[in-house]
Amino acid sequence: MKVFISKKSLIILSILFVVPLGLYSKYYQGIGNTWVNDYGAAIWYEVFWCLFAFYFFSVKKAVKLIPIYVFIITCGLEILQLWNPPILAVIRSHILGKLLLGTTFSWWDFPHYIIGCLFGWLWLLSINKLTHKYS
Repeated sequence: MKVFISKKSLIILSILFVVPLGLYSKYYQGIGNTWVNDYGAAIWYEVFWCLFAFYFFSVKKAVKLIPIYVFIITCGLEILQLWNPPILAVIRSHILGKLLLGTTFSWWDFPHYIIGCLFGWLWLLSINKLTHKYS
């Protein structure tokens, strides 16, 4: 018996898994919490954006390009944290703004963005392979 699940459904299920995991990582208080809060959450942040973009651009070629663009954009956002104009301060004063834009610049975020984008790329590749088996 073949089970069919659409690519969009698999992406949504993945996002529903990644978002709570990323939020939990941001507020985790156990062993290694400093790394998990600061850098583990950054990995899930990248995976989320890869999945989010893949929902809208789910062609085969996008699997390779999305993680690259996500990495470039999130690195840009990281650099933007060095700039503190009033409008960004207002956005960052809310929880959603903090989660999406961040609050402080850290060079150590960049290697974790790479890890997150690689993980995101593997995730997109897996979704693509799983959904093409049944199409």
